[in-house]
Amino acid sequence: MGGYRGGFGGFGGGNQMQNLMRQAQKMQEEMQKAQAELEETEIEGVSGGGLVKVTMNAKKTVTGVSINPDAVDVEDLTMLEDLLVAALNNGYEKADKLYQEKMGAFGGVGL
Repeated sequence: MGGYRGGFGGFGGGNQMQNLMRQAQKMQEEMQKAQAELEETEIEGVSGGGLVKVTMNAKKTVTGVSINPDAVDVEDLTMLEDLLVAALNNGYEKADKLYQEKMGAFGGVGL
């Protein structure tokens, strides 16, 4: 007569389930660590040969803007606006690349 053996039958029982739970917890901890690193990493977006600089973290939170006075022409503010947009886009591209490097291993978790 067969008897009840417990566990999950032919699926390796409780030990396999515990291993899966440990792996999932480890992956979650690694993902949280990677996200924290992204928040702490400073990225600089630059345009106009350094006339405009934007600092942000890898999660695209802008933390600073630096504008060289040579970039300011009150007669042509459009140029300064364009330089600012270009610096932001440069920083965002760098942030995207770093984000993919850090978070790509976790199945494409997006911002």
